[in-house]
Amino acid sequence: MTYSIQCKCGNVQGNINKPESINRLICYCRDCQAFAHFLGRSHEILDHQGGTEIVQMLPKHISFAQGTEYLGCMRLTEAGLLRWYTTCCNTPIGNTLPSHTLSFLGMVHNCLESADVKLDEICASNPAYVNTKGAKEDPKPKPTGQLKAILRNLLMILKARLDGSYKQTPFFRVDSGLPIVTPKILSSQEYDELMNAV
Repeated sequence: MTYSIQCKCGNVQGNINKPESINRLICYCRDCQAFAHFLGRSHEILDHQGGTEIVQMLPKHISFAQGTEYLGCMRLTEAGLLRWYTTCCNTPIGNTLPSHTLSFLGMVHNCLESADVKLDEICASNPAYVNTKGAKEDPKPKPTGQLKAILRNLLMILKARLDGSYKQTPFFRVDSGLPIVTPKILSSQEYDELMNAV
C-alpha cells in the first residue's frame, strides 16, 4: 500500500510504500527537542511533555515526487544524526544515520500527517516510549519497547546491507556516499543557545 506525504506548504511531496518492518515510537531526548526548536515549530512537533512521534523504517520505502530542491539537512554536532527538513516551511522529514550504508530513517510525524493520511494507517501498533528521562513535567512516561525497537532496527539495517537495498535512498548520492544536501552543523554557540531553549 502507498501513502502520500507532504510538507506543510505542499512544495515537497512524496510517497511511502508501506514497509514490512516498522517501529513507532515517541522520543523525549533533548536532541529531538532541540531539532524542533531549530525549526521554530516546537509547538507542532512536540507533545506536551516534549516528545516527538517517529516512525522508523528503511529509506528505500520513501520517494519524493517533487520539491527535493527544498530539502535541507542539519546536524546538532559534527557527530550527530542527519536531521532532514524542508527549507520552504520548516517541516521536519526525519533522521538518518551519517552513512547511507547503515540504512535507517526515523520519519517525524508532521510530514506523515500533512496529507490525507493518518499515522495510525501506516503503523497501528502502540508506540514505544524512549529516552523518557528528557520528558517535561512529572510523572514522566514509563520507558517501554526500547529493546524491541533497537533489535528490529538492527535487523532492518543488516538485511538492507545483505540484499543491497541500502543503496535505495533519496537522501544520499550512492556513488559518493554523500548526502544530497550539505548538512548545516551548528556552531558551539548555536548549539548552546538551542539547548538552553529546550
